[in-house]
Amino acid sequence: MKLVDVCAFYAPKGGGVRTYIDRKLKAGAAMGHEVVVIAPGERTRVEERGPNARIVWLKSTLFPLDFNYRYFSDVDALYATLDIEKPDFVEASSPWRSASIIADWPGKAPRALIMHADPLSAYAYRWLDPVAKRDTIDGLFDRYWRHLRALDESYDMIVSASAGLTARLTAGGLTRVVTNPMGVDPGVFSPALRDARLRKGLLEMCELPEEATLLLGVGRFAPEKRWPMLVDAVTAAGHRKPVGLVLAGQGRDRKSIERRIGGNPHVRILAPITDRGELARVMASADALIHGCEAETFCMVAAEATASGLPLIAPDEGGAADQARANDGIIYESANPAACAEAVVEYCFGREAGTIGPRADIPAPRTMDDHFRELFASYERIVTEGRRPLAA
Repeated sequence: MKLVDVCAFYAPKGGGVRTYIDRKLKAGAAMGHEVVVIAPGERTRVEERGPNARIVWLKSTLFPLDFNYRYFSDVDALYATLDIEKPDFVEASSPWRSASIIADWPGKAPRALIMHADPLSAYAYRWLDPVAKRDTIDGLFDRYWRHLRALDESYDMIVSASAGLTARLTAGGLTRVVTNPMGVDPGVFSPALRDARLRKGLLEMCELPEEATLLLGVGRFAPEKRWPMLVDAVTAAGHRKPVGLVLAGQGRDRKSIERRIGGNPHVRILAPITDRGELARVMASADALIHGCEAETFCMVAAEATASGLPLIAPDEGGAADQARANDGIIYESANPAACAEAVVEYCFGREAGTIGPRADIPAPRTMDDHFRELFASYERIVTEGRRPLAA
């Protein structure tokens, strides 16, 4: 099968989507498929990624809200590339404009929409939850729901990575949603990588003794990740228990995070970690992962932390919440700094009592290859048998 993924979110400095796509290129080729990713780039070029795997970069315009990303600004060039590739199956990896463009492509290949983003949670709910009920917000954004329902009619599958997102999409009237959780890079993350000296060094960076609790936050420095809330929560919890927080990431909100940290010596931002093996060592050497974003569709970093043996401290909505519940993590009310601080204190007490903490004996995690094996099999069935039937 030849699969073409039109991925508007793929970028050299991207986060979870880049990790996902990079693994898809390897996994697809290993499973006997040809995988081509079409991504918006600075210039048009082809990047070979090994046998039966490549990225076709199309010259595109910078995304005005985040210069790390671009958007497909030449639809004719995109259609021409699809026509040249002659795919057996097409994916769109963004629910925004590119999904509509692919829905309107006149080619005959079946297609799926991968919900790598949950815009309502990331933006509408985050902005309006303090002043309006969800039903009211959904009503205000009915145009977006109508957009999703139109895509649902055009695509053979809508792929959701978490049960919570599937439930919301189905409640919103979508009928072709399939839940297929993602996973972690196989062979990368493990509790065996825990390094006591690295942990001690990170705590010393936070001006704390070895007996203190070390929390880790990983992800893009973007507003929906709620890093300032986590800084406030850990600062508040620190008045009751010795706890440090190290953040690993990069993005346009770094300056605002630094301002929120202020003179607090117990919260530090690490230099960007681009090597996956190094990230795995840092993850395994912390005591828990703390997460602030309630808009995750899957939350790759939560899966990676769990595979590293770390407990999760997570908000009560989104993909991070689903994973925390499945792994006996600590849940707090989304967007509530006081509740987040209490969750941190609860974790610190549990760690001191020995009832919660990093684990060395964890079951084998679900990998991205498991996800892709299921995904490609579902695509092959559609290619062979035709469009997936409507949900009952």
